[in-house]
Amino acid sequence: MAMSIMIQGTMSNVGKSILTAALCRIFKNDGYRTTPFKAQNMALNSFVTKDALEMGRAQVIQAEAAGIEPSVLMNPILLKPTGDMESQVIVNGKAIGNMTAKEYYKNKKKFIPDIMKAYNFLDKEYDIIVIEGAGSPAEINLKDDDIVNMGMARLAEAPVLLVGDIDRGGVFAQLIGTVDLLEDNEKCYIKGMIVNKFRGDKEILKTGIDMLEKLAKKPVIGIVPYMNCDIDDEDSLSERFKRKREGGIIDIVVIKLPRISNFTDFNALERFDEINLYYAENADEIKDPDILIIPGTKNTSGDLKWLREKNFDEKIKYLALKEKIIFGICGGFQILGEKIYDYDGSGNRRIYDGIGLLPINTNFEPEKIKTRVKGKFINIGGVLEELSGVEFEGYEIHNGVSEIIGNAENMSILYSDNFKGEKVDGVSVKNIYGTYIHGIFDKECVVRKIILAVMRKKGINNKAVKNFNMEEYKRNQYDLLAETVRKNVDMDMIYKILKEGIKQ
Repeated sequence: MAMSIMIQGTMSNVGKSILTAALCRIFKNDGYRTTPFKAQNMALNSFVTKDALEMGRAQVIQAEAAGIEPSVLMNPILLKPTGDMESQVIVNGKAIGNMTAKEYYKNKKKFIPDIMKAYNFLDKEYDIIVIEGAGSPAEINLKDDDIVNMGMARLAEAPVLLVGDIDRGGVFAQLIGTVDLLEDNEKCYIKGMIVNKFRGDKEILKTGIDMLEKLAKKPVIGIVPYMNCDIDDEDSLSERFKRKREGGIIDIVVIKLPRISNFTDFNALERFDEINLYYAENADEIKDPDILIIPGTKNTSGDLKWLREKNFDEKIKYLALKEKIIFGICGGFQILGEKIYDYDGSGNRRIYDGIGLLPINTNFEPEKIKTRVKGKFINIGGVLEELSGVEFEGYEIHNGVSEIIGNAENMSILYSDNFKGEKVDGVSVKNIYGTYIHGIFDKECVVRKIILAVMRKKGINNKAVKNFNMEEYKRNQYDLLAETVRKNVDMDMIYKILKEGIKQ
């Protein structure tokens, strides 16, 4: 049986996912076979495994940090919001339908056998399981049916580290209030507290930490500084959306759709000095970019309506006329087409007019397409024609099937990861491009070609693009994350907690 330890937080976005990844990396570097686990994840950033199953992106990152292949066993329940009150429910990597929040909470205890089957398999295969909670364990209206915080800690008999975010203020109230709202039979699971995202001199915190430990009756085992490690994240509160780097020579803007999904597609673009990448929530934030990207979405027709309400459609058409590069990915690809045949909230089939820049119609069907792919670009026209022949890897997650209805060029040829055969995906017409492939920008060679093509369009022909090894960069970032956390938490105490488990 594996040893286990659980990271819970005082609220969302306190850094649970990143600290879980850090512990996975530390234990892996210390010679332990380590795996992450999260019983239930709510996220719009998902990933397709090699066996064509869907899981949360955070557990993929944590698996990478642990040096292992991502498996849906690490995230047996995934909720993908389709609106404010409803989510698609994915169990063991397969969608089982949409549920309102009320329906899900009524039924979620039925998923405990699926959760424990996954956990027990990992328990037999690994030395250490690092479990991540969700939100806060002190949501008193949800505690009775909890399967992801203290409910999971009980099922796994896992000791808990409670994390608070000092950067957002009120960390002492966060930690003390969370502990106080727990029942006595829950408090005993908490073996230590971590103050996360600290900026400044730790000595200033000393009196506060002493009082915190006295009132909460739990030790503070770490004060982790605010880290600038470049680790892919998944939370809708991602600080990436707020960044706007300047100094590059190519401007890329991504429209921040209300139900944006898989925005990790664009993290690789941020890692090149030549690129300024930012996200726009309003049409007037888009000035004169070289490339405009419409990303994936969990609600294509809903976000298409939002685009029109916010006048993005006119801005997109204007930039297309100016021969700027317009790139749609998955839902963004569908939005750029002529027609979308989808279902409204009542289950009635409706026809929506797309933006009309690509000659495709999209039909939504109940069956979701999920596959890992690798292939190469072919027949690319327009500014990005030199992408032809360049290889890429990625994955597809979508319900819609798009058909070409006019004159267009195939944009890429794909090979499924299990070699079921080759197929063609994507469309390009002049400066407008669309594809279903997530991760299309992840390979360094693809980004380099795009940078060189745009530079030539701008008349910049004598500037070299630095070589950039994406895999090596990610490995270095995981190690930097692990080293920073190791220096700022009591790892001897964490190993002691691991070995002693939940015993008093």
